[in-house]
Amino acid sequence: MTTSRDLDIVLFGATGFTGGLVAEYLAENAPDGLRWALAGRSMSRLETVRDGLGSADVELIQADVNDSASLATLAARARVVITTVGPYLEFGEPLVKACAEAGTDYVDLTGEPEFVDRMFVMYDATARANGARIVHACGFDSIPHDLGAYYTVRELAAGGEITEPLTMRGVVRTNATFSGGTFHSALGQMSRPREMAAASRERRALEVRPEGRTSRSAKPRVGRDSELGYWLLPLPTIDPTIVARSGRALEAYGPAFTYSHFAGTKTLRYAVGGAIGVGGLAAAMQVPPLRAKLGERVKQGTGPSEARREKSWFTVDFVAETDGRKIRTKVSGGDPGYTETAKMLAESALCLAFDTLPETSGSVTTAVAMGDALLDRLQAAGIRFEVVDGS
Repeated sequence: MTTSRDLDIVLFGATGFTGGLVAEYLAENAPDGLRWALAGRSMSRLETVRDGLGSADVELIQADVNDSASLATLAARARVVITTVGPYLEFGEPLVKACAEAGTDYVDLTGEPEFVDRMFVMYDATARANGARIVHACGFDSIPHDLGAYYTVRELAAGGEITEPLTMRGVVRTNATFSGGTFHSALGQMSRPREMAAASRERRALEVRPEGRTSRSAKPRVGRDSELGYWLLPLPTIDPTIVARSGRALEAYGPAFTYSHFAGTKTLRYAVGGAIGVGGLAAAMQVPPLRAKLGERVKQGTGPSEARREKSWFTVDFVAETDGRKIRTKVSGGDPGYTETAKMLAESALCLAFDTLPETSGSVTTAVAMGDALLDRLQAAGIRFEVVDGS
């Protein structure tokens, strides 16, 4: 943990919709004496955000992804940098570079596999050498899934060490509207299948795999889960990859861990329709005019009203089995794409800045970097992690 800095946390992208929610959460929930700053391109817009917080003590820093010197200065002053500036594949690399070189902890909201893999290839070694923790996917992508799986393993292992193959499935349900930034990130990734595959291969060539253990994400199919009562639709998100990476890094997941990731629907019609919709969207992304048209329909930097967010919810059910033992757990909370995402991101930064954590560095997942400490923080903040059934 970096201590010789004059700022504990810098929030980069505070003038965007999600960045504004993170700023509000920090202003309302930060510990006394937190030294923090808002950063972005426009000082006038930053001043507007600060005025809305009623927190005159918050410093403002002018910085731009196209100005590497400004990012280097920002990273050198901070213990932890939060960024909400996406799509990350387009805008994210300069700040990762600055934090890795300065030995500064970094958290973001990305759900873009290509970006995460490219940042590993380019900066994991630098971050490890300088003691920086680069923690991607600290929002709804992928904390409920990564920490939910971690929590499930922890509760299952309480009944005895996991020494046999462990299979787990996570099933997501929500009524929420997802952010424009998330939508644009998804459009970008769907339009780059070859580039995504190439980045994944480059990462695998560099990653050190554990000896005598395996951890992987399965390729699930549409089907009915009789135990949960849902039809299951495979989700093409970064979440199962993140969960599998935690499984490789943490011996508690046992000798052979396999994770499957789904959306859950109550009827077959919705499951089949969802599968067709995802496939059609992926195909449309290969046609530039269609991709541009879809991008115009959902604007970045905007989001639903507070009233709409207050009505939103999410659940993730986990079912895990090993050696005759089975456990079912659940993670649940409010609006996933905005309110809870802002909470998760802010608490991740506070956790890195102030909590006693495992000795890690480089590109690491939330479960590996923060584990129990972040679980405790999120539960205290109102996100529920619970055992539904254990046998």
